[in-house]
Amino acid sequence: PTESGFTTDVLALYDWAKARSGNSSILFWGHSLGTGIATNVARKLQEERGVQVDAVVLESPYTNIREAAAHIPITKIYRQFPGFGYLILDSLALGNMFFCSDENVKVLACPLLILHAEDDDVVPPHLGRKLFEMARSAYKDKTKVKFITFPEKLGLGHDYISFNPELPALVK
Repeated sequence: PTESGFTTDVLALYDWAKARSGNSSILFWGHSLGTGIATNVARKLQEERGVQVDAVVLESPYTNIREAAAHIPITKIYRQFPGFGYLILDSLALGNMFFCSDENVKVLACPLLILHAEDDDVVPPHLGRKLFEMARSAYKDKTKVKFITFPEKLGLGHDYISFNPELPALVK
């Protein structure tokens, strides 16, 4: 799998869904790695086709894959060793893996909702906050950018925001 391949696949899925959805809204909902894919496709549609998706929802997002890899807990032990940047972080770039949501959100104009649990132990919540701040700074209409955090006491972590019974109302 490649970033380009993921993006191409989701564009094809979007075209398929759009052809069958009539006037229904289509939004992109990305979780974790999928948040980079969602912003890539939303940006590509906007810049290359002049099409704006109805909304983008990012659940447990990061700014870009390099920064995420530098902060995820699984790499903590390796960060202290010489060559971590070159062997791990630079290898992502050499493989054309960037997932630059931080750059993508600066050009989007569709409604953007960012969801992050405070007890996310995979993608640190500060990366979601940072992405929100970048988007909010860039958006002309600041009301289109929202950030919702879920307190640690809910125990939603990285994977269970979708289990929150209040989520449908929050998204609406």
